[in-house]
Amino acid sequence: MIAVENLRKTYRVKKRPAGLAAAAAALARPRYDTVEALRGVSFHVSQGEIVGYIGLNGVGKSTTIKVMSGILVPDSGSCVIKGRVPWKERKAHVAGIGVVFGQRCQLWWDVPVIDSLDLLRDIYRVDEAAYRRNLDELVSALDIGGVLGQTARSLSLGQRMRCEIAASLVHAPDILFLDEPTIGLDAVSKLAVRGFIARANRARGLTVMLTTHDMHDIEALASRVILIGKGEILHDGSFGSLVAGRGDGGVESAVADLYGEMGIA
Repeated sequence: MIAVENLRKTYRVKKRPAGLAAAAAALARPRYDTVEALRGVSFHVSQGEIVGYIGLNGVGKSTTIKVMSGILVPDSGSCVIKGRVPWKERKAHVAGIGVVFGQRCQLWWDVPVIDSLDLLRDIYRVDEAAYRRNLDELVSALDIGGVLGQTARSLSLGQRMRCEIAASLVHAPDILFLDEPTIGLDAVSKLAVRGFIARANRARGLTVMLTTHDMHDIEALASRVILIGKGEILHDGSFGSLVAGRGDGGVESAVADLYGEMGIA
């Protein structure tokens, strides 16, 4: 379903020196650093898998998700999802995926949630009967019936994230990319989000790519873990194989040990 081969992506980042005089000089002669976000990343994901994609900040997780979503174009390598190249066939591609970025809002901030969902129905051209059926299932499963008439601005973080997930699934995609979906949530909201993802995976065979720093999310949901560091895959295997032979400190300790072995701070 998802085939990623040797993805590479670099960014040019402008250097901003300290001090007014140095900053003024940099306007005339700017300097840049080259950052290698992805350095030959390869993996395959089968239909119905929940894959935990983990690593430190700045190691390439979000860049990978953005390439798979069609938002970014890689410098080289290939990414084929359901027979399509995301950035070349973007309209057809996005009709079959859902994306949630934990620090970005896809709901319209100052209108009721239900208006945002109705607008997404129009954008994705979802049949009215199918939309109502999907919406009823999502409202019940995510327990958001009481907030549909409220604006996104007025919601708590936990309420908003449940509505964000509903927005990403209202067109019934079979792939869901989740980038830090539980960031900042309280324990009850985290459990609600995890429970919904697990049920959707069992009931509909929803394929999920999950990036998170919360190792409890990984332990609760993912049977397979891909660990990335400095733009390269360091581990790709079962959850058990990641922690095997690394003491009883759990996945966080195992990840820290593996980073230490690779010389990654």
